[in-house]
Amino acid sequence: MAKETNYTEKNIRSLDWKEHIRLRPGMYIGKLGDGSSPDDGIYILLKEVIDNSIDEFVMGHGKHIDIEITDGSVEVRDYGRGIPLGKVVDCVSKINTGGKYDSKAFKKSVGLNGVGTKAVNALSDFFKVQAIREKKTKIAEFERGVLVANRNIAKTKEENGTIITFEADRSIFHKNFRYRSEFVENQLWNYCYLNAGLKINYNGKTLFSRNGLLDLLKKKTAADALRYPIIHMVGEDIEIALTHGQQYGEQYHSFVNGQNTTQGGTHLNAFRESIVSTIRGFFNKSYDAKDIRASIIAAVSVRVEEPVFESQTKTKLGSINVGPKGPTMRTFVNDFLSKELDNFLHKNPQVAQDLQKRILQSERERKDIAGIKKLANQRARKANLHNKKLRDCRVHFCDKKTKTNEEAKNSTMLFITEGDSASGSITKARNVQTQAVFSLRGKPLNCFNKTRKVVYENEEFNLLQHALDIEDGMESLRFNKIVVATDADVDGMHIRLLLLTFFLQFFPDVVRAGHLYILETPLFRVRDKKETIYCYSEQEKQAAIRKLRGKAEITRFKGLGEISPDEFGDFIGEDIRLEPVLLHDDTNIENVLAYYMGSNTPERQEFIIDNLKVEVDEVDDAIEIAEAMGTEVDKKELTEALN
Repeated sequence: MAKETNYTEKNIRSLDWKEHIRLRPGMYIGKLGDGSSPDDGIYILLKEVIDNSIDEFVMGHGKHIDIEITDGSVEVRDYGRGIPLGKVVDCVSKINTGGKYDSKAFKKSVGLNGVGTKAVNALSDFFKVQAIREKKTKIAEFERGVLVANRNIAKTKEENGTIITFEADRSIFHKNFRYRSEFVENQLWNYCYLNAGLKINYNGKTLFSRNGLLDLLKKKTAADALRYPIIHMVGEDIEIALTHGQQYGEQYHSFVNGQNTTQGGTHLNAFRESIVSTIRGFFNKSYDAKDIRASIIAAVSVRVEEPVFESQTKTKLGSINVGPKGPTMRTFVNDFLSKELDNFLHKNPQVAQDLQKRILQSERERKDIAGIKKLANQRARKANLHNKKLRDCRVHFCDKKTKTNEEAKNSTMLFITEGDSASGSITKARNVQTQAVFSLRGKPLNCFNKTRKVVYENEEFNLLQHALDIEDGMESLRFNKIVVATDADVDGMHIRLLLLTFFLQFFPDVVRAGHLYILETPLFRVRDKKETIYCYSEQEKQAAIRKLRGKAEITRFKGLGEISPDEFGDFIGEDIRLEPVLLHDDTNIENVLAYYMGSNTPERQEFIIDNLKVEVDEVDDAIEIAEAMGTEVDKKELTEALN
């Protein structure tokens, strides 16, 4: 029986604004990651500051924004009206204080609750705000939310605007966090697409869009991979660009009031419903919704008065209506699409014909695999009862009915390993709450250029897609991070390539959404009697040897199975090193897979020979690497190249 404790007035605490933010940061900025995921909190901090500058642009003040990021330091300078000088300190340090509560002034703003910049302040080692208005300026400086310098109003010759500088607190965020330029640039480009005419200067680069979401889809898709030219439609408070490609899955970019709603919401649900009903109506055919949306690529942006998001990080819209007195989101989007898209297809019969061909192709493919899909799923359901390949965890990313906290759901990951020894070490060392393990029995099939049918014919692939629960889309994805964990040798690299091919070929949405990672494990253990250092590169090994004054024992890890479970716990816990698999905007998946995983192309053979002569000393090792990639290399020719 639990021991009774006194419950008195002394047990009741009142936290001030910064204490609460620092105690519960996840409520305000989401994940406290190291920057390897685009929704990590450090990017939310950046977003919260930029949102205020964007609101100034939307209101017609300031045409450009300057952003500098150096290591962990961020500076954002806009040329809007500037915070009123007498309220500079209040606006960044008093919760529920701001200028956006009057919906007439900021009718369709991103940030309406007066929290964002205060959260940045409270979660920063150093935070500086400077406002400039009519040749006068006011500066205030904070450390972890505490005011340390409050300078008097002074004269200045600078243009109007606001300058905010901050350094995220490494005692709260991952100690090794860093801003990845590709994530930052993607974030900034979205601001440009949604605010045509805005110029953003970022670390010496200038980002600018003239045509909004049309530019977004052009940048993120290869023209030769599209079935028909991009359809671009603009209305009051709504903008949509769409087309169909060649890839599997559905690809969406959704936005509300300029905010990238990465988890969608009511506006995206309305679009997915409306595109089906509009196309069915145009062709007067009851096409299956899956066939209509298969391979679709779309960008959807709406502006909503007083939007309701499902969390402070604003990644999913919850508003049912467009505004307090507006229509439902479903009606709003459907009315726009049913008119504008229907008109467009009538005026462009060739586009309509190409769209219909894509739908019919999807229908044929779906019917072609219907029989084998049914049998495969029956086998998978039976296997799931006693699936020896999957060591599941207790919490899942898709949990909705449970009260699981967001931090735990975001921490969920599935390690995909090869062999019993590797999977055994990870299984023993993992966190059973949030970490699962899927064990391959050997090298998976090279599925390049194969149809979706192979996913059901190959038992291992079928079990993997069921373990992830992504057969019918991303909505039910069970793990936030899918981690490829293979040995750091030739075979391990080959398995890694084969798994990447599987995801890029059949489930590219998983990669685009930032869910696929490579596990980095140490190559060396350097230790003496007092200290053990794990090293991930030759440079780190040499630094460790110097630190231990050259009297160290050095172990080279060739495979995951050589690392004991006790050691493995250090590498998949708080200090886990993950390398995200990124798809750049100009990446053509088909071309990349054809180059690396297609038949023995002369281009790949030439590339391997040219690069191996720098990296490899032994001819046999070089040939082994080439053969692992499916390329035949002549030993005599390679010997001459290496010499």
